[in-house]
Amino acid sequence: MTFGNEILAQAEVLSKFTEDAPRLTRTYLTAEHRQAGNFILELMRDAGMAASYDALGNVVGRYEASHANAPTVISGSHMDSVRNAGKYDGLFGILTAIACVKDLSARGKRLPFAIEVAAFGDEEGVRFGSTLMGSRAMAGSFDPEWLARKDANGVTLRQALVDFGCDPEGWRALDRHGKNVVAYIESHIEQGPVLLEAGLPVGVVTSIAGASRARVSVTGLAGHAGTVPMDVRRDALTAASEMILAVETHCRENAGLVGTVGRIEALPGAVNVIPQDVSFSIDLRSGEDGPRREAIGAVRGKIEAIAKKRRVTLGWDAYFESSAAPCDAALQEKLAASIERMDIAVRRLPSGAGHDAMMFPPLCPTAMLFVRCGNGGISHHPDEILAAEDADVATSVLLDFLESFSPAR
Repeated sequence: MTFGNEILAQAEVLSKFTEDAPRLTRTYLTAEHRQAGNFILELMRDAGMAASYDALGNVVGRYEASHANAPTVISGSHMDSVRNAGKYDGLFGILTAIACVKDLSARGKRLPFAIEVAAFGDEEGVRFGSTLMGSRAMAGSFDPEWLARKDANGVTLRQALVDFGCDPEGWRALDRHGKNVVAYIESHIEQGPVLLEAGLPVGVVTSIAGASRARVSVTGLAGHAGTVPMDVRRDALTAASEMILAVETHCRENAGLVGTVGRIEALPGAVNVIPQDVSFSIDLRSGEDGPRREAIGAVRGKIEAIAKKRRVTLGWDAYFESSAAPCDAALQEKLAASIERMDIAVRRLPSGAGHDAMMFPPLCPTAMLFVRCGNGGISHHPDEILAAEDADVATSVLLDFLESFSPAR
């Protein structure tokens, strides 16, 4: 069976459910979330699954096992998007899992475990600022304080759930602890160029990077651009510029680290006034927690030294930290074996991006399969590309993995 063309056609339909056409933007608990969820719901049912929305707006389909009281394997990804997104980030992991179940159902085959396919409503965190809410709930780490969070229009998460027809207090029942879940596996576009440069359609993910994020504020002294001599200035923007370069330099000099400054604001923002107040973000990631934590401390030390040298005041708000999530070694080997049975060389690589899969290691063994991302590996962008041939290979690998997987007794 050829899966790729059908999956890409389904992704094309889903790309039409957007808040700001012709761009693709689909955020949590919106009308477009409902449209996408309903489409996915019908795909699941057509594939032979019982499917419904859960209390937080995730869409979950279930394909029963060959016998009663069997364990469960979960597969899936997210259906929300960043702003001005590509067509395959998250959605491929949902559609490929549905395609596998559809193939099993068409052959009348049941496995020694049930398969749940999860289409998580919120991974990106665009609307309420709390990422991975759907998978956190399923993995038992949902924080009820998030229910009070507000979107840009002042709507709380609690109210948005009610308006969507969900149950804000129902998150407790989504926890899969004690439900005999024996594995979580997610297929995802790589969102990078490693597989593309290696000439390989798929790869085995070894770990999902942890991240540290901070907001940095720099306060100098405003002054007239024409009258304040250069040697007495306390320019917050030039100080921040040196700090930003220090982030880049540290990460370039230490293998396994990546660091990004994605936001910056300078005030008062006039062409003829020395900047007094600057704020910028730092996002620092690594597949290992130890080096990442050491790096964030080292970077902060360098930034503090720059502030002292340039006579500016520094503020540091470490507002987010997530631990690295290593993928299960045994499941990595099983994925590798499935790839080898397709006569494809096995490439192992870490994920620098966060995924729903990173929530599941405390619940069950977790694995990820990457599929090649075309066009230089670009993602989170309309130019994101997935070839039908690669989608077909990745789905075939996932199906082989499922059919050859034997849950531990």
